[in-house]
Amino acid sequence: MDHPLRRPEEILAYRPLKQILKAKALWSVGPADNVLTAAQVMADKNIGFLVVLDNGAIVGVLSERDCVRRVVLAGKSPEATQVADIMVRNVITTNLEATFGDCMRLMHAHGIRHLPVLDNDKVVGVISVRDLLREAVEHHVKVISELERERMTMLTSTA
Repeated sequence: MDHPLRRPEEILAYRPLKQILKAKALWSVGPADNVLTAAQVMADKNIGFLVVLDNGAIVGVLSERDCVRRVVLAGKSPEATQVADIMVRNVITTNLEATFGDCMRLMHAHGIRHLPVLDNDKVVGVISVRDLLREAVEHHVKVISELERERMTMLTSTA
């Protein structure tokens, strides 16, 4: 059976990040904020990752894991410890022109689960492994549905 040529965005690996990111809120803290404030933002928003912004520019990132390992397990006070003291400064980022496959490769290569997304050097969102997994599941559900529909068409046309 002839299959029409698919547009690149219909192939999961080539799906543009703009299409995946959609309208996700961006949550951030400043480097001078204390870790307790950052942890409270994460708890309130039910997230595990924050971008650290200073005058609108990304200067670091902070995860729940960073808070636990670098503050709680180190016996430091979350109220007295600034985000700048424990944030990851060497931030791996991507841009809106990246694809699903680009993000997966980048996250795998660097062993990260969250990827800040930039548009003209301004952070516009964060894509997570969970976001990419959700996209993959939705894509595969659609493909399976199309294959089942195609199979039924073939079966009913030969009957």
